[in-house]
Amino acid sequence: MSEYRPNEIEPKWRKFWQKTPIFQMKEDSNKPKYYLLMMFPYPSGTLHVGHGRNYILGDAVARYKIMCGFNVLNPMGWDAFGLPAENQAIQRGVHPRISTMENIARMKEQFEEWGVIYDWKREIASCHPGYYRWTQWLFLKFYEKGLVYRKKAAANWCTGCLTTIANEQVHDGKCERCGSSVTQKDLQQWFLKTTAYAERLLDDLKLLTGWPQRVKSMQENWIGRSQGAEVFFKVAETGDPLPCFTTRPDTLWGVTFMSLAPEHPIVEKLV
Repeated sequence: MSEYRPNEIEPKWRKFWQKTPIFQMKEDSNKPKYYLLMMFPYPSGTLHVGHGRNYILGDAVARYKIMCGFNVLNPMGWDAFGLPAENQAIQRGVHPRISTMENIARMKEQFEEWGVIYDWKREIASCHPGYYRWTQWLFLKFYEKGLVYRKKAAANWCTGCLTTIANEQVHDGKCERCGSSVTQKDLQQWFLKTTAYAERLLDDLKLLTGWPQRVKSMQENWIGRSQGAEVFFKVAETGDPLPCFTTRPDTLWGVTFMSLAPEHPIVEKLV
């Protein structure tokens, strides 16, 4: 058996696959179409083994479908217009554009080193004006239809980065990036009224016949629609109404007390 020399063999075939146009989808092709969309990574660092598990599997699927005679559309992009990339720029002390573009360049190199091939002519990045102009346009359309509203709500606030961070970036009450304490802070935020589509989303889950039941159950729980009634109790001392949603209005006659979340707007008044 001949010796496997990765430093010689892999660069040779990487160059071959990069020059081979079979990974580019042809719009005028008569072949059956296959669209493979992988999750766009955050360019807030470099790729790690978890990324490898995800994207190498997707690359294997794309190559298999090409070999089966499909016209495969397999693009790649960067989820680059968000807090992870900005927090990394803060940590490095550089402008977010510089760090984000540097990270994208390095991550593309890593994809190439892994032998993962995409149709890079279709590359996008959500931090490019040509991309986010359309997210701004969509926001305005949602706003015009009354599907966007603004209110105060609690968010994870990193006392070191001085920004909000997502739940998955908080570990044991600390920021995963800088290790500072994370507190809850009430901030004015924009919300999309996804509840207006809860019934439709649930009904359309029945159309996903190829999905595993456990995944559909997760989606049902995430949508979280409940049928019930909104009932108003009254504070005896002030007359303020306290709305309460219940799925069992027949049990209201047995109510003996009501508890309020500490962030409820009326708590401060009652105290």
